[in-house]
Amino acid sequence: MKPHLTITGPAACFRRPLSISAAVGLLVFLLSVAVTCPAHAQQAPPWEQYLDRVMNIEDVEEDDRTAIMDQLSDLAEHPINLNRTTRSELEQLPFLTPQQVQDIVEYLYRYGPMKSLGELAMISSLDWDHQQLLRFFVRADGTPPEQAPPAGSRLFAHPHHELVGAFELPFYERHGDRKGYLGYPYRHWLRYTYASGGRVRAGLTGAQDAGEPFMAGRNGAGYDFYSAFVEIRGAGPVRTAVAGRYRLKFGHGLILNTAQGFGKLFALSSLGRAGTSLRGYSSRAEASCLQGAAATIALRRHVDMTLFASYRSIDATLNADSTSVATLLRTGLHRTAHEMERKHNTRQWLAGGHVEWNGGGLHAGLTALGTGLDRTLEPDGDRLRYRYSPRGSRFWNVSADYGYTSHRFSVSGETATGDAHAIATVNTVSLCLADGLSLMALQRFYSCRYYALFSRTFSEGGHTQNESGCYAGITWNPGKSLSLMAYTDYAYFAWARYGVSRPSHAWDNLVSAAWQHGILGLQARYRVRLKQQDNDGATALDNVVEQRARLALTVKTGGWDFRTQADMALSDDGYASFGWMVTQHLGCRSGRLQIDGHAGYFDTDDWRSRVYAYERGLYYTFSFPAFSGRGLRYALRAQWAFGPHLTAVMRLTTTDYFDRDHISSGLQQIDRSAMTELEMQLRFRI
Repeated sequence: MKPHLTITGPAACFRRPLSISAAVGLLVFLLSVAVTCPAHAQQAPPWEQYLDRVMNIEDVEEDDRTAIMDQLSDLAEHPINLNRTTRSELEQLPFLTPQQVQDIVEYLYRYGPMKSLGELAMISSLDWDHQQLLRFFVRADGTPPEQAPPAGSRLFAHPHHELVGAFELPFYERHGDRKGYLGYPYRHWLRYTYASGGRVRAGLTGAQDAGEPFMAGRNGAGYDFYSAFVEIRGAGPVRTAVAGRYRLKFGHGLILNTAQGFGKLFALSSLGRAGTSLRGYSSRAEASCLQGAAATIALRRHVDMTLFASYRSIDATLNADSTSVATLLRTGLHRTAHEMERKHNTRQWLAGGHVEWNGGGLHAGLTALGTGLDRTLEPDGDRLRYRYSPRGSRFWNVSADYGYTSHRFSVSGETATGDAHAIATVNTVSLCLADGLSLMALQRFYSCRYYALFSRTFSEGGHTQNESGCYAGITWNPGKSLSLMAYTDYAYFAWARYGVSRPSHAWDNLVSAAWQHGILGLQARYRVRLKQQDNDGATALDNVVEQRARLALTVKTGGWDFRTQADMALSDDGYASFGWMVTQHLGCRSGRLQIDGHAGYFDTDDWRSRVYAYERGLYYTFSFPAFSGRGLRYALRAQWAFGPHLTAVMRLTTTDYFDRDHISSGLQQIDRSAMTELEMQLRFRI
């Protein structure tokens, strides 16, 4: 019997079954139309494709992907004018290394304003991928900084408004949709942004996850989550000021980083760059932000001071006494009565400051903060891995960050402590041996007794605690067309952690190559990781070896782009699990129309050998799903510009499994072998 996909949902018009052959045929037909569309009025391919080439998205958590997308999408909408820029403004671009920022500043100082972005090719530290990616976020026009009009006159110049709304319609029913979830099975969000003169931004975001009540119960005000902010930059001595919800990061993030975390490949491509980051929060992830006010002020020529305060309600799991907290939650989901009981049941405050001196390539900073809860934090003391978890209701941390950057050499680090009187330190050094050849080394030590509630930094275990290790990497661009990267990272864990009841270690290695010549591009990547976990009886540790490989071919010419990608995964802990996936992307961009089609076949033994594939999503979303089992994945995205102000996007995705009769479990279970979703979005800009 031929396998088929039945599309079901609230609307009766979508109840007819759609066979796999029919769906594939429809996709091929639409892609054929895309390929044959005229190439005039070509639009540039999305910058996400280039970002994936310079960082390992698989290492990045979901919330961080959203943060990266939000930050870079905002910057892409308001490109930096290189002829009016400053070093601190260029440092907002997280994919630039300290040497690249330094080289851009020196080029502008030595040769004057850029006539066009083609001059980026004259900066030797910018390889082809970074040049192409940078073009989406910068422009070269106008006058240099010393000839620019006063900042005050530009503060509210050239205002822009943007209103974006998105709605996701699932053509399936979860168990929780029938009984268990408090709301409808639809996910939707709305976002308004105001920007003026590159100096003022304001935004309001409302977001709703599938299953959460809308304008009902505790969500009587509408959406389950709201975020609003006002941000001002370059207003006299005020470098940046934000009121409302915001993200904040100092140094390497040992005591405070709510901005974003990146994978190891990105750490290598950015050469471990650290610094201060303060931005308004427009993301839809509830847990990754502060709420209150923060400002960075120039006290004198080389001295900046940042003050911040935050007070907000957070989700927590309470202990049996209903007064103390067992765990602080980050999911932001409030679909069931139990999840709704945990919504905003705890209050959290944070206040502190940061002082930084920066001059002549040197920088040094000092950060101090205090935080507290209105309930006592009391993790489960019977579990060994929670022995050194934070306990109490009042906490403090201090840290010193430091560094030096020149054209060929960069060193930076941060050392921190807190009320546990334990030490955490991370230090990096990078050396540019020649044009296109750079080395980087990173050392970290996070005591098992150290903790900071808002820390996020480089780690193997995902926490700034109970880890020490060394990381070494090399990047080599023997020519403008070829880029080579490799790293090795060893980590030791002195105390128990999740799934490991005794001291353990991990070893991670990766080699990556990217070649681009004209319309052709080739990317290859191989990664092997060793980690340890308890055996079935928790009497000893088993070694788990995971290998991943990727090979991708891209062709971009005229009005279309073509990408074929093959992925492989092998995980072995005494029992081998193997998986692979082949994907094909084909896109057309012509005039007002953009069409992107994606199809892939995956075959894995289980979740351990899962594979990942990038798909272009809606505006301000980053789609990088994981697949396990055996089946087909296909997606079709169409974008139409009605004019200079209004754009519509529709995206239809289907995952069709051949090895099961249901998907997921519990309230998320779908009683069929396929799931189809339709995403719709409107964007209005003036």
